[in-house]
Amino acid sequence: MFAVIKTGGKQYKVSAGDTLKIEKITGDFKVGDKIVFNEVMLVAGDKETTIGTPLVAKASVEGTLEEVGRNKTVEVIKYKQKSRYFKKNGHRQPWFKVKISGIK
Repeated sequence: MFAVIKTGGKQYKVSAGDTLKIEKITGDFKVGDKIVFNEVMLVAGDKETTIGTPLVAKASVEGTLEEVGRNKTVEVIKYKQKSRYFKKNGHRQPWFKVKISGIK
């Protein structure tokens, strides 16, 4: 059994026991907390497949937060020649590592 969920502007194909790295979800989450994904777009079982229009009603995917981290620094540089203009910024995108526990 698998499902397609939408989170962080992306879609993921998940099944029970999978571990995936997603964009940080707004809210106060700590390692070990349960996360429920309500935006389920497709649920496929052994014999039956349900496709949402755009979401499947009364379907959810549950997971457990395993790790919180940030990616490597992405440097953004703005430069204009002959005018002494130089700007340098950095950005580290936060992420969650989630283990999927079940599909309902």
